[in-house]
Amino acid sequence: MANLDLKSDKILGPAGLEPGVLSVHEGRIAPDTTGRVVDLSGYILLPGIIDLHGDGFERHLAPRRGAMKQMSEGLIATGAELAANGITTGVLAQFVSWEGGVRGPEFAAQVFEAIRDTAPALVTDIRAQLRLEIHLLELYADLPDRLSDWNVDYVVFNDHLPHDRLAEGRKPPRLTGQALKAGRNPEKHFEMLLDLHARRAEVPAALDALCPRLTAQGVRLGSHDDHSAEGRIVWHQRGARIAEFPETAEAAEAARDAGDTIVLGAPNVVRGGSHKGNVSALDLVSMGLCDALASDYHYPSPRRAALLLADSGVVSFAEAWRMISEGPARALGLEDRGTLEPGMRADIVILHEETRHVAATLAGGQLSYLSGTIGDRLFG
Repeated sequence: MANLDLKSDKILGPAGLEPGVLSVHEGRIAPDTTGRVVDLSGYILLPGIIDLHGDGFERHLAPRRGAMKQMSEGLIATGAELAANGITTGVLAQFVSWEGGVRGPEFAAQVFEAIRDTAPALVTDIRAQLRLEIHLLELYADLPDRLSDWNVDYVVFNDHLPHDRLAEGRKPPRLTGQALKAGRNPEKHFEMLLDLHARRAEVPAALDALCPRLTAQGVRLGSHDDHSAEGRIVWHQRGARIAEFPETAEAAEAARDAGDTIVLGAPNVVRGGSHKGNVSALDLVSMGLCDALASDYHYPSPRRAALLLADSGVVSFAEAWRMISEGPARALGLEDRGTLEPGMRADIVILHEETRHVAATLAGGQLSYLSGTIGDRLFG
């Protein structure tokens, strides 16, 4: 894009939406006017959305079993979808799980290699997060080296084993379908789950040894679905400073007391509650227990959640948008984005004022999405 001065009645600054001119020069927000003036009256100019955690990319990288051989094509499609939803930095949350299939270690390695090799050429800033099932102890020894090779610096720990049922020797629901998806015999799959459950006593010590190794090489750590204050405190002690989607207010309060970042699911806010029956993200936001909102499984949700929070008066417009821009940037240590202050990357999402749909997205000053008549103004 050429250097531009974007003039609008509504540009988000520290005090909220104000009239002014947002100048873009060589991919950065400039302190002074710099180029051709573009009249964007009727549009709202906001910092680009930073998505801390999203797995909606799976449909692009693995639409059907064996269908996607060129993952780079899937990543290009993912970048386009992110941009269409105002997301300028997207963290793709890839499982490494006992579930196998698209969440197995082999597929995950292909995803991380594709992100490493393809993402630098994309306009949307695409990054990777490893979601690791903590009972896969055999992966711990080599994990730091694998992460270094993949250029992955963000790991979140999960435990989705159905421990209650396994403790009783009962098969979990949907086991057969899950096993067949992974290409396993259902009985063998059940035996594997029982074996993983049987080794649960080894997991805490293994994590206590692994986490410092990861932290020492600059990997950012988080926990996922914390259920109790005690459990969140343990993760904090291991160096996990991000609490993703806490399931209870007690866990979220423990994260806040420790000074950790609390990430909530934007779809939870839009729905008005958790689809799993956990604590409502809307309630946690109202209690001041939210630093960032993430797309989780639905890329349009961060924008929709921020607008809903502002419209309902739960927080101000500036505070709501901060949860999908400045808050996530701070959590990831990205000091060059998240606001529209001079010197920052020109990551800008432009909303149509009436519909509040995304009309255009700029990432690093480059156009990543454009729709409708706004093109006439930008290129006229």
